[in-house]
Amino acid sequence: MTAPLAIDVRGLTKRYGGRAVVDDLALQVGQGRICGFLGPNGSGKTTTIRMLCGLLRPDAGEGQCLGLDFRKDAAAIKRQVGYMTQKFGLYEDLSIRENLDFVARLFELPQRAAAVDRALERLSLQARQQQLAGALSGGWKQRLALAACLIHEPRLLLLDEPTAGVDPKARRDFWDQIHALAEHGITVLVSTHYMDEAARCHDLVYIAYGTVLARGSEREIVDGAGLAVWSVEGERAGAWAERLRGRPGVQSVVAFGNALHVAGPDAALLAQTLAPLQAETGLRVAPSRATLEDVFIGLIDRAQDNFASGAPKGARS
Repeated sequence: MTAPLAIDVRGLTKRYGGRAVVDDLALQVGQGRICGFLGPNGSGKTTTIRMLCGLLRPDAGEGQCLGLDFRKDAAAIKRQVGYMTQKFGLYEDLSIRENLDFVARLFELPQRAAAVDRALERLSLQARQQQLAGALSGGWKQRLALAACLIHEPRLLLLDEPTAGVDPKARRDFWDQIHALAEHGITVLVSTHYMDEAARCHDLVYIAYGTVLARGSEREIVDGAGLAVWSVEGERAGAWAERLRGRPGVQSVVAFGNALHVAGPDAALLAQTLAPLQAETGLRVAPSRATLEDVFIGLIDRAQDNFASGAPKGARS
């Protein structure tokens, strides 16, 4: 049985200076699902998230967020959404507990102290509750920000690059928490640049310059791309990167240590171009399997930047 949709919007559009930052975007996210929102800087991810939570008014679009009209019922939606911004937005000269108490006041929670206690326990912040936010590491600031997002028991989390700048263990712990929340029915829309994080999402939506280029599960996106990939390995592999770019059948060349991932949409033409390398001493050339990163690099290489002519670039992340 298909889960009901927590987000179901169509035709979402936002323009700045006559250019569409978000262009006729459709987005559907099932209840209790984790949807990864991916795309390069300037692709419209933050603008979309701000429109969904009522912080930014769209120029066009219709649909529902948590069963409410996302344009007419923006105030009601805000009370059921937790929004975590790219940058730490709490008070650095207040303690962890004081910050959470402040957020609880904003939401006018009737039993504030109990709500703060629950938030501290949920994110394992009890032992540090008197520590000033400004003295926390990136990972602990992230925990505090998530605790603040959850204090009013939202049904939907909108997370804008929440793990930027934190260490790998903190990122892993964060994603464990996100999956635990989803198991309890909370829906999550999360933007990220990390492919390992994208692989942990139930569904993915990839946008570039305000337009959806791909959507589906990781496997659906990779298989649907129809991308042929070869691996070129060896100590001298890097020297071939520039020589291969632009050759027939080659869409992208990406270095990974002593190996190159060479990708293109025409398997036969790509194999023909790479055939001479198989005779090179010290190189191992063989077909490989496309990854999400291969697919997304190919997508962005083909996308057209709608601000390339020098139009204003504000608010298009």
